[in-house]
Amino acid sequence: QVQLVESGGGSVQAGGSLRLSCAVSGYTISSDCMAWFRQAPGKQREGVASIDRDGSTSYADSVEGRFTISRDNAKNTLYLQMNSLKPEDTAMYYCAARRSAYYCALKRNIMNLWGKGTLVTISS
Repeated sequence: QVQLVESGGGSVQAGGSLRLSCAVSGYTISSDCMAWFRQAPGKQREGVASIDRDGSTSYADSVEGRFTISRDNAKNTLYLQMNSLKPEDTAMYYCAARRSAYYCALKRNIMNLWGKGTLVTISS
């Protein structure tokens, strides 16, 4: 059974850090485009960061320089290191995958698989 399971969310003060993980089971992610999305209350789900099968990364302007996406194919796990967190980073964070893909982008409609999310709350 294919599963993407996020963890690492929580509540921290502004300026703090969190590291999200997405453990994938049921297949290997080495050929996948992987990404993090987030959805704040009352807002649409938006792309945060993506990493392609070769390790090239892309970030939303709002997180550039503060967040770092990485992958460990041996552990079948995706990560998101979040530093200098701001209250506007508060959202449910979702892991997503586009299977066996050369094309990779921060677009919801190209992702094949989604996790159930982990909640990040940043207080001022």
